[in-house]
Amino acid sequence: MGSRTLRKRLHHGDVYGKKNEHLETSGSDDLNEPLLGNYYSDTHAEESSLEETCDDERRKEQLHWTLLFSQLIAQWARWLANIVLGSGSLIGRLLTFPSTTQNGQSTKLVAPPLSPLQEARLRKLRQRLEVPFDGSRVEHQDALLQLWRLAYPDKELPPLKSELWKQMGWQGSDPSTDFRGGGFISLENLIFFAQQYPESFQRLLHKQDGTRAEWEYPFAVAGINISFVLAQMLDLQSEPTSLAGIRFLELLQEDEMAFDNLYCVAFQMMDAQWLAKRASYMEFNDVLKSTRSQLERELALEDVSSVKDLPAYNMLRR
Repeated sequence: MGSRTLRKRLHHGDVYGKKNEHLETSGSDDLNEPLLGNYYSDTHAEESSLEETCDDERRKEQLHWTLLFSQLIAQWARWLANIVLGSGSLIGRLLTFPSTTQNGQSTKLVAPPLSPLQEARLRKLRQRLEVPFDGSRVEHQDALLQLWRLAYPDKELPPLKSELWKQMGWQGSDPSTDFRGGGFISLENLIFFAQQYPESFQRLLHKQDGTRAEWEYPFAVAGINISFVLAQMLDLQSEPTSLAGIRFLELLQEDEMAFDNLYCVAFQMMDAQWLAKRASYMEFNDVLKSTRSQLERELALEDVSSVKDLPAYNMLRR
């Protein structure tokens, strides 16, 4: 006597650095009937009784398998619902982000609808990105001097144009000429780093970790480059279509300062890449590319719902 079998196979693949799970079911089209032998009797009554007994047995067997099959389907449905509706669920995210391949070619992802809070925070961040650094504005001059105080609390403030600024990693005596595409937000990022993670900031500023190259990267200019690369990677000046950009929108829901915190992680990550590669000044762009790739991989991890969930966040020291 055969029965329909329900087989569940959980497959694991890799989709943009994330595990992908899906369920397959297979079986025959119908429940099989019990295999009955051929019985003959000499009387019509015996044949009728045997047929009734067989019919009863068949009905009982069918009822048994029907109930069993229904229970399995109910259990499967509850299992699937828990995956789809659970926080941080893998299938839930796959439903949000459509397939990235079509006819063998990669396609752009579409961000899910934003909450009012996400929209407000993204709008504010974009406004910050649009502000260029202007050395003639008093508030920008004050911010530059604030960065100096945070970096060198025991030193006197230098003039806005001074050779002393080179100590911080500016290329010349006038820091305002180094901002270019970085904008005012890159100065805000450096100030945030110094305020929120002062120990890491000081260690990177003074190159205290690891065996350093003879020709080191300039700290302040490196910070401006990281701001620029980060904004580019996250598609912040357009509608995000990359996985990293879309995942960053999720981080904004939890943290208004997600960009600034991510900047600190990226800076610390960049220095770690620099040391691992035993890099020198001429290899700085290669280090930036490696940093971007690592950050994209960490943002694609399944259980990242805030910047603090990133593995590299553990490198930061307050």
